[in-house]
Amino acid sequence: MGKALYFMIASAVSFTVMNLFIKYLEGFSAYQMIFFRSIGTLFFTFPFLMYRKIPLWGNQQKLLAFRSFTGVVSMGLFFMSVNYLAIGSAVSLRYLSPIFASILAVIFLKEKIKPIQWLFFLIAFSGVLFIKGFDTRINSFGLLLILLSAFFTGIVFVLINKIGNRDHPVVIVNHFMCLSVVLGGFLSIFNWDKTPEGKEWILLLCLGVFGYFGQLFMTKGFQSHATNKIASLKYIEVIFTMIGGIFWFGDVYPVYSLLGTFLIITSLLLNIFYKSNSSMK
Repeated sequence: MGKALYFMIASAVSFTVMNLFIKYLEGFSAYQMIFFRSIGTLFFTFPFLMYRKIPLWGNQQKLLAFRSFTGVVSMGLFFMSVNYLAIGSAVSLRYLSPIFASILAVIFLKEKIKPIQWLFFLIAFSGVLFIKGFDTRINSFGLLLILLSAFFTGIVFVLINKIGNRDHPVVIVNHFMCLSVVLGGFLSIFNWDKTPEGKEWILLLCLGVFGYFGQLFMTKGFQSHATNKIASLKYIEVIFTMIGGIFWFGDVYPVYSLLGTFLIITSLLLNIFYKSNSSMK
């Protein structure tokens, strides 16, 4: 458990640094950040696949393409949302994606949701109402963007489940990053809001580096211990990002906004524990 804990904390730190860099670089267009975020990750995925002699483009082209496209849309919406929301609020609201994934799985994968799980989902969405209703700084357009981002991330989860083990995880990431480079690069031509200067070049490329290591450490964490025992640790990212936003950007979170975040995380944890206990019976 100790080893898994270290991996999950390292993952949370990596994702937190990436989130803070995204907020710091908000003067750039979402398309520019998609492009640089993807380039930074491809430095790791391409050499890995070539060294292991794993086919770069996988076996399920249509599913991989659809997963990559929805991933690009979700990432772009998230990048745009941080222009309107405190970074901690954006990250916590994006964690609604497992709920959207569960609902979509009912429709497309014929999975079943127990009545008590609907209660958990209701608690989560009540958390959104607390955040929006009592935090006057929450921009409605920004809220719409981050909810759409969470919805598309939910689609990504369903598609990854559909892909299963027939393609290597790094192939899925590599496919996603390649499409992100192409689309992000093309759209950046028409939306080049700002040219990087000095350390901004490094920070933009570091988006992909920290994003890659966040995924790597999270994967190692899940491989090191039972999923139901450590899944809750991934929500440390929300806490770390909020703390980072307070110290770096001077973000202020009203009590009701913090309560809303607590309700979202609590409902998701309850759902994880419920599914874990159900699978053990």
